[in-house]
Amino acid sequence: MNQQMRTGFVGLGRMGANIARNLFDRGYPVARVFDANRQHAAEIASELRSAAAQTLREVTEGSDVIITAVGNDSDMDQIFSEDRNSLLTGSSGKIFLNCATVRPKTHIETERRCHQNGARSLEVSMAGSIPQARNGSLFLIVAGEKELFEQITPLLKDMSSAITYMGASGQAARMKALVNMVMNINTAALAEGLGLADAMGLDLTVVREVFARTGANSRVLETDGADMQNRDHEVYFSASHAAKDAHIATEIARELGLRLPLAEATAMQYDRMVGMGIGELDKSAISELTFRKRLSDRNQGNT
Repeated sequence: MNQQMRTGFVGLGRMGANIARNLFDRGYPVARVFDANRQHAAEIASELRSAAAQTLREVTEGSDVIITAVGNDSDMDQIFSEDRNSLLTGSSGKIFLNCATVRPKTHIETERRCHQNGARSLEVSMAGSIPQARNGSLFLIVAGEKELFEQITPLLKDMSSAITYMGASGQAARMKALVNMVMNINTAALAEGLGLADAMGLDLTVVREVFARTGANSRVLETDGADMQNRDHEVYFSASHAAKDAHIATEIARELGLRLPLAEATAMQYDRMVGMGIGELDKSAISELTFRKRLSDRNQGNT
């Protein structure tokens, strides 16, 4: 299957580029790549023996399966635009796998537009980060046509270590919103705990060891705890993306008549990071808001 299936990629950021590298290593011909950063697209194309498309329609024309990994709802609306040349141009018979974390209604609308043009699409929400994208061990949460899901499963397995199929379009986006909501709340809570521990003069290495053996343990402690302590905020999942995802969850809650005060407070913290100009640091940098000396230094311009 992978020897005949030409793949195309739209969005060559930290996740998209590494998914492309992984599939290329597994024998999938990467036919076309596209990114708003044309120089970056050309570099990835050279690396993967591909062609850097100058327009979105070129990606569709040259590919059988197109994997999109763009930043937000506006990006999704643009690449699947009905008003101008887009991925929908000449898309009859093509398959789109859309990996962006966006609102459920955006995935549902994208599927409608694809069907209207004779194409098919799945939402493929990703859990994991750069290493998992690169080595094909993402956890995928998929929604859309069951028949298409079964058809494309061999490719999805080459991207992942596990897959959960959620049902109709929109369901994977809802699940991903929940996952990221809880993760982001845990991240903010851990930053506050370590910030308070630091203010009390406790040894943070010991604090993390105690957390790991008690009810304060979490996956976030494992991934972000040392980074918060050591101020190592190399980006794997940016604070700006955390802010975007936090608002997706709170918007869904409001539509359902629910109030989620922890999620709302977390969204405000990430919004604050963006406003301070540190939104492109890793989400672990939320600790810059909770460690007393760090926040004081930042307010005085001493960072």
